[in-house]
Amino acid sequence: MLVSLPPGKIPNSMISIGNFFFRYRNLLFPVFALTIFIPSPPLFSESVFGNDYYLIPLIAGLIIAILGQIVRAATIGLKYIVRGGKNKKVYAEELVTDGIFNHCRNPLYEGNMLMLAGVGMLSNSLYFVVFVTPVFFFIYQAIVVAEENFLRNKFGALYNGYCEQVNRWAPQLKGLMDTFESMEFKWRRYIVSEYNTIYLLILSVYLVLLTHHPEMVLWDVNDKMRVSFIVISIATTVYLFVRYLKKSNRLNADYDNRKP
Repeated sequence: MLVSLPPGKIPNSMISIGNFFFRYRNLLFPVFALTIFIPSPPLFSESVFGNDYYLIPLIAGLIIAILGQIVRAATIGLKYIVRGGKNKKVYAEELVTDGIFNHCRNPLYEGNMLMLAGVGMLSNSLYFVVFVTPVFFFIYQAIVVAEENFLRNKFGALYNGYCEQVNRWAPQLKGLMDTFESMEFKWRRYIVSEYNTIYLLILSVYLVLLTHHPEMVLWDVNDKMRVSFIVISIATTVYLFVRYLKKSNRLNADYDNRKP
């Protein structure tokens, strides 16, 4: 279980680990996603759960992964936050406490964990769920501890008060609808900020369905290659197009998409 330690009781080693992985956090999802393809006993098997055993990881995995992306979408669409740090180190100009951050202190990381857990569940891999997922969660816990150490040193009592009001991980659903109704969801900012993550998630889900669910994909080898080429080509084309729009400033991340 991931818990919050009070100020002064956080080991320096944990902060150092978090600072190290913060530099490479954008690689965590794709690197850990690759471990899904390591051969593993099934998490759910036909001998235990019957002929339709594959529906359990299939449905649960897709729901969890999509939920993770919804959490990230809601967070980015409602409130922009500088996520890149500065010189690959934890950094913040201001303390962001509105939008989804008013209900959870780390919604973007929570979305990442849900997406990876969902893809892992979808793969029906016992090793991934039992061994890989906890390591992934531990790394994010360390990153959050390092970020909290920085924010507490910079914002002091203001940040401590925020921590007392909002949980680190467990979302507070009270007032969530009021947050959505009082703020504007900016689609352009969401697309510009999240297109890379969406691309990786789509490819991960498709490849897991193709390789781990033969009962769902009954094509022969040639059909699989043709469909894979089409799916990957379309996803990559859309990805490159959005990237072009972003780099050429034709898709402004701060576009004010007001409700009518």
